[in-house]
Amino acid sequence: MSYELIAISMFLGMLALLLTGQRVFAGIGFVAVIAAIALWGDRGGHDLAFTSAIKLMNWFPMLTLPMFVWMGYVMSETRMADDLYRMFHVWFGPVPGGLAVGTILLMVLVSAMNGLSVAGLAIGATIALPEMLRRGYDKVMVTGIIQGGSSLGILVPPSIVLVLYAMIARQPVGHLWLAGVFPGLLMAGLFIVYVLIRCGLNPRLAPRLSSDELAQITWGERLRLLRAGITPLVIFGAMMGPFVAGYVSLVESSVVGAVIASAVAVIKGRWTRTIWETCLRGTLNVTCMFMWILLAALAFGAVFDGLGAVRAIESFFLEELGLTRWQVIILMQVSFLIMGMFLDDTAMLVIVAPLYIPLVRALEFDLIWYGVLYTITCQIAYITPPFGYNLFLMRALAPDHVTLGDIYRSIVPIVGIMILTLAIIMAFPQIALWLPQQVYGQ
Repeated sequence: MSYELIAISMFLGMLALLLTGQRVFAGIGFVAVIAAIALWGDRGGHDLAFTSAIKLMNWFPMLTLPMFVWMGYVMSETRMADDLYRMFHVWFGPVPGGLAVGTILLMVLVSAMNGLSVAGLAIGATIALPEMLRRGYDKVMVTGIIQGGSSLGILVPPSIVLVLYAMIARQPVGHLWLAGVFPGLLMAGLFIVYVLIRCGLNPRLAPRLSSDELAQITWGERLRLLRAGITPLVIFGAMMGPFVAGYVSLVESSVVGAVIASAVAVIKGRWTRTIWETCLRGTLNVTCMFMWILLAALAFGAVFDGLGAVRAIESFFLEELGLTRWQVIILMQVSFLIMGMFLDDTAMLVIVAPLYIPLVRALEFDLIWYGVLYTITCQIAYITPPFGYNLFLMRALAPDHVTLGDIYRSIVPIVGIMILTLAIIMAFPQIALWLPQQVYGQ
């Protein structure tokens, strides 16, 4: 059997296992180990998974993963996000679509605290959505805004998805995080422009706070809420500032963030045994899930490297089909968008990383820039039917009168904005690369 046929068989076998409902790491890891033993036998094949595990355990930046997940759980469970939303409610209520704009800003800050999309969606759907619906906001518009804003969690640092990409692509996490800052702010800004334009053209979609409500809110109350809402910003600044300035390492920065978030929760009197257990269990679950997925992806990639599958694909695209490097990169993004309709972000990455990342390197594209492109396509995957799991999570958290049809319609303009952001980053790579180049140099 030729190496090309073996590679195709591995790929199809992995997809078949995933379609059976097996966990992602189990399907990918099983195919990797079986293929390794069949190809290289007892002289090295059975050591493949063990070698990948040692490689993973020796990767020092992986220590940041549980720290940032812990920080996100602490800030979510101790209701610091509630303080943020009350601040936006008071200060942005008089603006057309002000609560929707405040919700987008809330999602940006939650993303900077958490690094996960699901946490942002849960906060937006349970805190912001009921308040906006109660005030007469259009349910289709606001459910789309919450879903789009929550997806920023995997683009704005500290993004957990970018940690996963960094490990598989062997790129510095700090570079990737900084590369995600301006694209994330660009996308959030486009969301805000969309809300302001739409609500300006049709004010009935988003009623403002009435003058009576504004009169009941004293300036003392506004300043108190402003101080409470700034607390998460202080935590983020205390964590990322020394890291960007070069005073602490990435791992040390993550520990600073986790410790400060826990200390603030204790000082505010919101720390309980129940919250401790919830944060501990959640952090352990998420960390173990990512570790297993990384282990399987490394083992699968090692077999693919040994087979020379990447060189065969590169030859197929560039020599046999005669495509240019930009045509290849666009096809890769289109394939991500299609896969995102059926798979989650981690499954997409570990399935195609052994093929795409070396191909991107061979095409002489920047892997940091490509990591941002991959992450944006993952954001789109979160909210595209039929299997965008943020859609189903929103349906589970939203009131009964918000139907699945409403949720599907709500994401149409949001997906359009995300695709526009993707096109802008592809056309102007320096939007992603300028900040890491300024901090770390060329």
